[in-house]
Amino acid sequence: MADNTAMEHSFFSAFVLLLLVLDPLGSLPIFISILREVPKERRARMAIRESGIAFAVLFAFMFFGEGFLQVMHLSERSLEVAGGVILALVAIRMIFGSAGESVYGVEAGKEPYIFPLAVPLLAGPSAMATVLLLASRQPDRMVSWIGALSAAMVVSGLTLVLADRIRKILGDSVVSAMEKLMGLVLTAIAVEMILAGLKRYFVGGI
Repeated sequence: MADNTAMEHSFFSAFVLLLLVLDPLGSLPIFISILREVPKERRARMAIRESGIAFAVLFAFMFFGEGFLQVMHLSERSLEVAGGVILALVAIRMIFGSAGESVYGVEAGKEPYIFPLAVPLLAGPSAMATVLLLASRQPDRMVSWIGALSAAMVVSGLTLVLADRIRKILGDSVVSAMEKLMGLVLTAIAVEMILAGLKRYFVGGI
């Protein structure tokens, strides 16, 4: 990530970078699974709300992230490891299931709030680090970065809103299979995030 953001970015390249980091299509099976447990009349509202929360988190982190990390004596490495641990817990529940609550830690029939859609699936450690690096390395282009973040979040929000229609097209069995597969993928991503954070801690680097 550091190498990608070290170069000069345009509005379009920053938009593509943020969209890849947010990865709404890669998280689509998780979105579909969560929406399945939310009352139908609230699904679109929840999708828009969670996208808005994720945008607010990343927007704030763009301006105040570095200062917050310094005040709390935290580093990007700690964000990476923490995010990896959280994703690992979500992934394990996705694969093996849990009794009495959904795989996302909320009671059946209740919609999740902030976790895990807004944070960490959209506004995760990678996205936080990306907006922080964009803002710190090219602070004179903040308007472009805000615009790129807004555009990327709109695309992610539309993915959330359309997730239920995609579920109807694919069917519950396919969605269930995709969820198990995504659990395996998320496990690998979580391990990679933890190892990367530990490597940066012990070996050094930004």
